[in-house]
Amino acid sequence: MAAVESLDGFPEVGMLVANREWVLPTMPVHEVVETFFDATHLDAVAVVNDGRPLGLLTRQKSFFKLFRRYGYELYSKRPVILLADKYPMKVHTSEKLDDVLKLAMLRAPDDVYDEIVVTEDDGSFNGLLSIKRMIVEQSSTLASILMDKEIARAKAKELEEIGRVKSEFIAHVTHELRSPVNAILELGELMRMASERGHVEQLRDRLALLLSSATNLRSVITNILDLSKMEAGRMEVLAERFDLVPMIREVADTTRVLLGSKPVDIETAWPESPFWISSDPVKLRQVLINFTSNASKFTEQGKIRISVARDGDSVLISVSDTGMGIKEEDQHKLFIAFSQLENVRTKRYEGTGLGLAISKRMVGLLGGTIQLQSAAGIGSTFTIRLPAKKGEEDEQNDSDRGRRQAPPGSDEEPA
Repeated sequence: MAAVESLDGFPEVGMLVANREWVLPTMPVHEVVETFFDATHLDAVAVVNDGRPLGLLTRQKSFFKLFRRYGYELYSKRPVILLADKYPMKVHTSEKLDDVLKLAMLRAPDDVYDEIVVTEDDGSFNGLLSIKRMIVEQSSTLASILMDKEIARAKAKELEEIGRVKSEFIAHVTHELRSPVNAILELGELMRMASERGHVEQLRDRLALLLSSATNLRSVITNILDLSKMEAGRMEVLAERFDLVPMIREVADTTRVLLGSKPVDIETAWPESPFWISSDPVKLRQVLINFTSNASKFTEQGKIRISVARDGDSVLISVSDTGMGIKEEDQHKLFIAFSQLENVRTKRYEGTGLGLAISKRMVGLLGGTIQLQSAAGIGSTFTIRLPAKKGEEDEQNDSDRGRRQAPPGSDEEPA
């Protein structure tokens, strides 16, 4: 029967009773001794009359009395109550293990033995309880309590960290949403004023800024919604066969826009064109844009390179930059949702810190992995490794043969 635990974690002693052997007070001593011989596991029996315990006889005391000189002649036929301890330690079945053990340790030396009489609340006999068993049970319970406390502390620490990170995330998101929303409202007001005055050129310029702010706002909202879908397991992968080269060119053009006037070159490289793969083009494009957006944000000069290669049964797509790089001790934070390397109060660069976390999960949905190589002050390289579907290599070889027959002047950019 399973032990019922108390509020402090220790079980009630009534559930630890294993021995319920008892004898009548009138039973001859020699019969009880024969019981001890037959049941070698038995160390004591209770003396019970009308359901109530009157005393306790231990194996040690009965043997000592019966087998000493003239002991058998003096005690063997006498009633067992004469040898029994009439004042054994008694506890109620609902008392707690820890409390009972404390009381047991306070007994006088002459009263120390292994068994304790357990009674029901009405005083009727329930059974005998072993001190040794209680000590073992206490040790086990203490170990369990300590383990539970350790788990609880770890869980509390984890929840505290989640709460902290989410609070920072809310601060990031609030800032990132407020900026484009305020810009859209202000630009809208300026456009209204320009329209009333008939300043068409100002309308054109401010419309471009308005579209840029709206695009930024949509990007923030898209990231939040994508993360929500992934957390709920509702993100679907729609794979299809497509040429990767036009996507690389499109991502490169978008990166040039993101760089603005920065003195940063954009390089692209692939081994052949077309470069056919099977994957979800929408999700792959979003991951690449996330990578190049980070690269353009943190690269002040030098270059950003987007390259494609085959590696056995895999396709590798890399985005390298000559930007500020990432310290080794900070790299594990990059792919954690809601995490940024900068504090929200002091950060110089905009962003919610969701792009790379979402990218890692998206690439995982595509069956691939992301590898990072980075050094502070030198730059970073993010590499996506995607599985090449069976048959793609043969299709690529056919493409290569067709490309070798293409006329001079092709604008492809093979590596």
